[in-house]
Amino acid sequence: MHEIVVNLHMHTRYSDGSGTHKDIAAAALKAPVDVVIVTDHNILVQGFEGYYKEKNKKILMLIGEEVHNQARDPQKNHLLAFGAGRELATFAENPQQLIDQVRDAGGLSFLAHPDDPAAPAFKETDISWEDWSVQNYTGIELWNALSELKTIVPTKLHGAFYAFFPALVAHQPIPSTIAKWDELLAQGQHVVAIGGSDAHALHLSLGPISRVIFPYEFHFRTVNTHVIAPEPLSGEVNADKKMIYEALSQGHCFIGYDLPAPTRGFHFTAQGMDKTAIMGDELPAKNGVTLQAKLPSQAEIRLLKDGVVIKTWKNKLSCTHITTEPGVYRIEAYRRYLGKLRGWIYSNPIYVR
Repeated sequence: MHEIVVNLHMHTRYSDGSGTHKDIAAAALKAPVDVVIVTDHNILVQGFEGYYKEKNKKILMLIGEEVHNQARDPQKNHLLAFGAGRELATFAENPQQLIDQVRDAGGLSFLAHPDDPAAPAFKETDISWEDWSVQNYTGIELWNALSELKTIVPTKLHGAFYAFFPALVAHQPIPSTIAKWDELLAQGQHVVAIGGSDAHALHLSLGPISRVIFPYEFHFRTVNTHVIAPEPLSGEVNADKKMIYEALSQGHCFIGYDLPAPTRGFHFTAQGMDKTAIMGDELPAKNGVTLQAKLPSQAEIRLLKDGVVIKTWKNKLSCTHITTEPGVYRIEAYRRYLGKLRGWIYSNPIYVR
């Protein structure tokens, strides 16, 4: 298996971002990512998919779309659509119809920033996901870096502070989003969790202070989705795109907060009587299952079953747990960074039935 680091959910001047696709590619070439997925609001921008190269490095840029009903106030129910290959904004008024259209087109749909609170100091309204009656979506954006920022900027001065010290922002996905994910999993759904940067490269001005909040390159060093694929990237755009989207659809991925320390190299697997599973897979509990996690560096490891922590390992590189109990098992890893214990790795589940 091969690990591909993907930064997804970002915006250009075609919607409300400050940069161009070329700017994004240049930033990604300086960062430890392999793929970026650009998702402008309500427009599928053509002509920019492909490999971008500089010296000995190359990155793959894919183009998706973030769709929401612009006529609604406030504008709830944002959906990330990947791989549909067609414009979808005309279906934004009805979230279920939108999801169905993405699926019929062979694409993937993720509920964007399920909890996205208001930030009155910046005239930002609450744009959380509201319609939880929808079905047949691929997953949810468990960790959205920009949504998290909105939870800690009650004033413009706070925004200015974090513009200069962005590394202090990220702690973990919004707890209510994690709780909702566990609730959906407990209902028997396969819900893939991804991490998105929601990069805009926003410009903040406060008197003489002018600063870009979260430049693209900074975003690409923080919350990423690490995809586990059967083959390395080949350099052929269509084949690589298909492989990445297939892995995402199956939940063969984890969320890594790569700023405190690289998360590349994390593994979470399960061995049953006659089957081995990776994140996103299902296997029977009969005769016991051995769950194993391996980290690239020492951290606090938590094993969760059905949303509840059942075992914790401190300062470990790996852990093993044997079970005969059916359930939804996933891993969270934490490490100290800038004086606080922060979420570092969030695996997708292994489903033991």
